[in-house]
Amino acid sequence: MGSLTVRDAQAKAPAPPLCFQRVVGFGGAGDSPAGSLIGAAWHAKCWVSIVRGNGWAGRGTIYFGLLWLGGGAALHAGDAQQLALAVRAQTDFDRVERALETELPDAARCEQSEAAWLPVAPLAEIAAIHFRKGYCTLARAAITRRPQDFAAAAGEFRKSIEAWPAGDPVKARYERVSPTLLLLESIVRLEAEPGAAGRQRQQIGAAIDPPRCAGRLLPVNDCQSLAATGTQWLAWIDLQHDDPDRAAHDLSGQPDSPWSHWAAGKQDFRDHHYPAAAAQYGEAVTAWKRAQTETRSLAARLAPQPDWAAVLADWGGAQFLGGEVSEAIGTLDRAVKADPHRAWALYLRARAEEQSGQAEAALADYSLASRTALAAAQDLASGEAHFYRGILLYRRRDFTQAESEFSSALNFEIPETLRPDAAAWRHMAAVAGGACGASRALLEKSLGAVTPYFPMREARALAAGCPLTGSGI
Repeated sequence: MGSLTVRDAQAKAPAPPLCFQRVVGFGGAGDSPAGSLIGAAWHAKCWVSIVRGNGWAGRGTIYFGLLWLGGGAALHAGDAQQLALAVRAQTDFDRVERALETELPDAARCEQSEAAWLPVAPLAEIAAIHFRKGYCTLARAAITRRPQDFAAAAGEFRKSIEAWPAGDPVKARYERVSPTLLLLESIVRLEAEPGAAGRQRQQIGAAIDPPRCAGRLLPVNDCQSLAATGTQWLAWIDLQHDDPDRAAHDLSGQPDSPWSHWAAGKQDFRDHHYPAAAAQYGEAVTAWKRAQTETRSLAARLAPQPDWAAVLADWGGAQFLGGEVSEAIGTLDRAVKADPHRAWALYLRARAEEQSGQAEAALADYSLASRTALAAAQDLASGEAHFYRGILLYRRRDFTQAESEFSSALNFEIPETLRPDAAAWRHMAAVAGGACGASRALLEKSLGAVTPYFPMREARALAAGCPLTGSGI
């Protein structure tokens, strides 16, 4: 009579009469399954508690085929190998899951152990193994920050979802996929592909509202931390859709989160409370910087990360509008250093330099912003580049050419937020060039839609000095 494989044992074994409640060792006969079960002649399904006994996260299901051989129980060498693979896979996973800061070799070892155990594991364990492999791949991705590593982790979580709960048709009729697993897949896909935010919001929301942490895949504390991270991703998605009110509502339970400060800053900025917005932005930046120096759990490291160039540009812009001009220039210097290829920060710095009386520096930045926008444009056609060049020419008092540049800006692709400003600058250039009458009326009408960065007082003063009747544009 030959020995059964692990999967054979799963398929043929009756309900188990007993279960080992400890890790089985291989050091000596007394510690081995064979030594513990002399004379036994049945197949047992045993839950082996390795670190904790609260679900998949801390235990593996191991099947034994034990046969009566000459009055003693003997474990086939193949079964012993399979048991060793199971114990190693669980142990390596626990090392990664329990670590505050996972080391890259530990994550790689865990991935390899789960991959080795997967082909011979019982069907009922396939979903759990894919989850653990995905979790260890995710731990690696959190270190490397490579999109392909996050994508690989997401792929394992998807396989776990598809296998849930494979091999157990009774359980499959009533057991829903773990919210923790759905949440992890969504977060990791966002890390790999931020543009997929719209597709993932619904799944994240369903996984955390209400939060359900039964401790099956991860300990309850880890699950709760992951739910908090999921909430931050919801707020991040809201902010990408320019909805700070919804983001603030999502984060009402996390008032000290940097994203909570950032959402509050966005609300203040929208309401023209620029000093308050700058203060909230500063709190967010301080919190993000502090987090970079702290030891953080994997869940915390999965929180959405700031786009530093954009964050610093927004903060510097709020400082400028709030009257902190010198602070704004310093912050915008940092924004330009974070990403020299973004023209917006250069434009804001030019506005702040203008306000502080640094005319030549401002002209240099307007020119640089135009060239930067042109370099980033497709087919060298950039309305944004024409817009910045138009301001440069206006400041050089070449109003005719400036008006032409602003017209070109409106004829090419330009960010929608800048379109009202480009129109107002065009009318202002016409008025400054001596075309009053209709141009003044158009300028005054256009001022209601401009951004706060448009020189409103200068435009109103120019319009006030222009008679209502005169030459047209």
